[in-house]
Order: sequence, then C-alpha cells, then structure tokens
Amino acid sequence: MKKNGTDSAWLKAALDYVPQWLGLQLERFRQPGCSVAIARGGETLAELALGVADMRTGKPLTPRHRLRIASHSKSFTATGVMLLREQGKIGLDDPIGRYVDGLHKDLARARIGELLSHAAGVTRDGPDAGQFLDRRAFLSRAELLADLRDKPPLEAGVQLKYSNHGYGLLGLMMEQVTGTEYASWMVRHVIDAAGLQETVPDMPRLARGAPMAVGHSSEFPFGQRLIVPGDNVCDAMAPAAGFVSTASDVARFFSQLAPDSKHSILSPASRREMAQRRWRDPCNVFESHYGLGTMLSAPGPREWMGHTGGLQGFLSRTARYPALDLTVTVLTNAQDGLSTEWVDGISSILFAFQQHGAPAKKEAAWAGRWWSLWGATDLVPMGKVVCQVVPAMFVPFNAATTELAITGRDTGVVQKASAYASPGQAVRRVRDAHGVPTELWVGGSKLLPKDAMLAEATQRYRKSKTRPGRSASPQ
Repeated sequence: MKKNGTDSAWLKAALDYVPQWLGLQLERFRQPGCSVAIARGGETLAELALGVADMRTGKPLTPRHRLRIASHSKSFTATGVMLLREQGKIGLDDPIGRYVDGLHKDLARARIGELLSHAAGVTRDGPDAGQFLDRRAFLSRAELLADLRDKPPLEAGVQLKYSNHGYGLLGLMMEQVTGTEYASWMVRHVIDAAGLQETVPDMPRLARGAPMAVGHSSEFPFGQRLIVPGDNVCDAMAPAAGFVSTASDVARFFSQLAPDSKHSILSPASRREMAQRRWRDPCNVFESHYGLGTMLSAPGPREWMGHTGGLQGFLSRTARYPALDLTVTVLTNAQDGLSTEWVDGISSILFAFQQHGAPAKKEAAWAGRWWSLWGATDLVPMGKVVCQVVPAMFVPFNAATTELAITGRDTGVVQKASAYASPGQAVRRVRDAHGVPTELWVGGSKLLPKDAMLAEATQRYRKSKTRPGRSASPQ
C-alpha cells in the first residue's frame, strides 16, 4: 500500500476492506478468479488476486498472471491513433479510404474520428462472428478487407454502432501510415512508452516465463466450468480485442489517460478529446456514452471513464473516477465473470470511505463479519459511524446503508436505516468468559460467528421429526 497525501488514512481503510468484500463475492458466486488493481497518476496504489488461474490445477491466481483484456484493446489502439495525429501523420476528419484501399465506397468516406467513436456505421463482426465463439480462427488481414468491401449496414455519422471490424480497420490504417506491423509499432510507441511491462497486443507474444491464466466457461448450463484456453491469436482483430495484460498495467494505463495526469504519452488536449461524450446509446437503461476509444457514464458526482472487455472465457472492466482521482480495474477469467459488478462495488466502498473518513478508535473496534440464516453481515467502521452492510450485494454501500452509532464498548443504536429495517433500535454485543464477542444483536436479531451459525442451523434443520400438528407430507 502506497500512501498518497492527506487522503492516505481513508484510502488505506477502504483498500483494507476491498479484499474482505471481494473474497466473499468470489465464494458466494462460485467464480474461478479475479485480479484487481487501483491506480492514480500512473502509479499502482493497490493490487490483489483471488481465486485460481486454472480450475484443473487449483493454482492460485496472482497479480502477475496475464489475462485477456479483450475490448480494452480499443483504448490502446485509440491512443496510438491519437499519437499519430499529434505527429501530424493523420487527421481525425480524414476519410479512411485515403489510407486503406479496397473498401466499399461508402465506408471509404467514413472519417477516422467516426471509426474511433463507433459512428462509421461499420458491421460489428462481419457475416460470421464465429471468431468470437471459438468456431473459427480470428480474421486475417485479407479476410478482414474482404468483409469491408461489403456495403456498411448504416451510414456514417448517424448513431453509435459498436464495431470490432471498425477497429480492425484502424489497425490496417496504422500499418499503412507507419509502414510497420501494428503490434510492433504499438509495443514501441504505446506500451513501452507508457512504462507498461506486462502488456502485449496479442498472443502468443508473452515473454518467456510470464504466467497466463486460462479462461473458463460459465457453470450453467454445462454443469461444470469448461476450460477455455484463451490462447487465440486475434490477428487482424488484435486492435479491437487482442491485448493481454495484468490489472496493474491496465489501471496504470487508464490513469495516464486522465486529462490532468502528469505522466502520459498523449497531450492533455488529446486526452480531453478521448474523454468527450460523443455518442449516447439510446437503448441502454443506464445512460451510456462513447468517446474516442473510451466508454463514459452519465455526467455526475460519480461519473467514470474507462472500458469493458469480453473474450471467450474472460470478462474485464476499468473505470476511472475523476472525483476520486482513482482508476479501478477488475479482470476475471470466467465467461460469467462479475467484472462490471465488482468495479461498481469497489467504487461504492471507495466513495463511502471518502465521505466518512478513516474510522475513529472506538468505532474501529466493531469491525467484523457476522452471520445468520440469511447470510453474512459486515460491520464496517468509518469516521464516527459503523456501517452495517450485506457483502453479498454487488453494491454494498448505497443511500440506504444502515449506520450504527456506538454508545459504549458493546452498545450502540441504529441511527440510520431503511424504514423496513430497525431504525432507533438497540445494538449490543455479547462476550464470552475470555472477552471475545460471540453474539451481535441488531434490532432484536441475533447474529453469530460463521461456525456457530452453521452448527446451529445444521442441528436445527437436520432433525427429521415433524413438528406437532403438521403432516409429514402434503395431502
């Protein structure tokens, strides 16, 4: 843990709770593994890995394991395009046909900026998306160009239309402009220049000895998780989906894209352009925008900029929160990985601690996990309150979070809670002869340590006797 100025106390307390919450999430939702990093200004503040890299062997996942980061690749590619623009080699308003021959005439007129913002109307994955289902190899350059000779489904400049093919086309453009293979140019001018040491643009370019996590299918409907090797070479689609990295490298890279970052390979002006909301998804329940190689939330106090990624066997997400000046990356090695939910959950923890501050001494003594038949309850001290949260929730801290006011060594009161909970009621702890807390009472409900709750419930429900006056089976 690296401290950072005056916010080090609350940030340290928040980062101490993250693995506690995440560990239960991993167990509760039966996930193979996840790798997490939190960065600021290009510096990793915290990183952790939970679960396994491969369910066949049970080998623990570590922060040094590489995972597929899929569409995070687009943010790297967009950075490379913006760098070429800063060098005066291209313009965002230039038609793509100026640099790449053989395109359909309508596509050839689309502008580079429209391709970066997914507004060029390009087919998403061509007539056969089997490359993203492990049914066929990823497209070669010749195969990609063959698809791009067809008329685009939509006109350019009409709406947001996500396209992997569009970013593959940007990769072809970069090769024409630089005279260098896409991957080699990206390594030299983007990856190495940004100080990333655990990132490659595609398989199988991993350094010798670099550990690679395998992917896993979902458990349903197979009855088990199938191993997804994750060693596909993405070829011409690498600019859209090929990158392999660690959570730490990804978080540091995205933190460098912040317009106010002091360390970046791009100018502040280019970074501001990448972070502008250019197109809104009209069909998303939550307000969602796309910039230049970046995803963005609605404006507001908890707005974020980042990207998501999904490749067979892997899901990932990164979000930078300007209000915190923190970037959160979660990489998972499962088809149903909860990267989106876990970034939201981690951010809720960070914002809660930022609001309340590090716990005072009296409140800090109440930290712990308690159990009932309904599951786990965490007492999380911060500032002058103790929050009561359900760690199985994807967003543990929200406007309805219960807050306890501590009045004594083992007494308190529910000072804030939903009307359907126990506002105003007493809180107390019961200790054994050695002074160890063995019971937590909140508003009349008794909670126990996990082993005690399991023993109590198991004994109760394993009894086979039918209660008096009740039939043993439906009539």
